[in-house]
Amino acid sequence: MESLEWWHWIVAGLVLVMAELIVPAFVVFWFGLGALIVGLLLLTMPDLSLATQMLIWSVASCAMVVLWFRLFKPHLHKTRVGMSDNATLIGEVGLMLRDVDQFQRGEVRFQKPMMGADRWGCIADEAIAAGERVRVVSVEGTLVKVKKA
Repeated sequence: MESLEWWHWIVAGLVLVMAELIVPAFVVFWFGLGALIVGLLLLTMPDLSLATQMLIWSVASCAMVVLWFRLFKPHLHKTRVGMSDNATLIGEVGLMLRDVDQFQRGEVRFQKPMMGADRWGCIADEAIAAGERVRVVSVEGTLVKVKKA
């Protein structure tokens, strides 16, 4: 067999696209679309060699995977906890749930969830007792730095 027929690629593409229903990683889908592209190309240029077909399929599939994860789906996170580039927490007022000291972590709770969580681990430059109101001054990794409000 010198090369695959156009319908081989179309069937393989449809099988891969439908396999995405079983393997929900949204990666198999792009390889199926790559196979569909090769099948459609073979309808217009039926004399492509098997090596050329495989090259077109590989390049098209990989390009679509890269485009999907780099351009179209760059920042789809389930929660924004720990993403310190978002300064929405700074200035928010919360209630201390657990005491905090200079070298000890505490816990603060906000009235409404902030970036996916209503309870955050916290640090402070001074001792703050549970039950006191605090204000967020910065976000440091997955912790918030607080001071008395």
